[in-house]
Amino acid sequence: MDQIKIGRFIAECRKRNHLTQMQLAEKLGITDKAISKWERGITMPDTSIMLELCDILGVSVNELLCGEKINMENNEQKNEQLLLDMAKELEKKNKTIWSSMWAIMIVSMIALFAGILIAAFAIPEGPWQLVTIVCVCVVFLIPCFYALKLEVSVGAYKCKNCGYEIVPTYTQALNAMHMGTTRYLKCPQCGKRTWCKKVMKK
Repeated sequence: MDQIKIGRFIAECRKRNHLTQMQLAEKLGITDKAISKWERGITMPDTSIMLELCDILGVSVNELLCGEKINMENNEQKNEQLLLDMAKELEKKNKTIWSSMWAIMIVSMIALFAGILIAAFAIPEGPWQLVTIVCVCVVFLIPCFYALKLEVSVGAYKCKNCGYEIVPTYTQALNAMHMGTTRYLKCPQCGKRTWCKKVMKK
């Protein structure tokens, strides 16, 4: 999706309806700064207000997301293209999240080992050395919890028994035994617990 094109389209429709940015913002219950960001292609309207926005501007959601008026002849083609664009955008977003998760884990592991080595060789044996090592381990856990949240937010876990793609809650994933991104989960489809491998598409 072309955010600049969508932004220009929103501005055109707003002006066509004789609305200022402030008036449109008041109708939607948001700030005029948010409208300005849409129209400059910096951000997109939130999905929670998209239908209301389309109703005010007198356009369909498809037209808004395409950034242009659509006639009936090419409507189906535009729909297909829009779905493809949205799928590509979601895939790109998921890859970014996945890369971020691995980056956090790698940096955290390096920091953990570095912290333990520093504590082992730079601090004399005794209670302070033990306290330092415990603190390093606790600090290491914080990014791990966040990395797990990122891991759960994309894709699914494929049941080894029936092939069903499980999307667990954060708590379920946290409590499950794991080897890397493979987790021991109960499948809601077949009811069996198996080692479920992470798959990016759900």
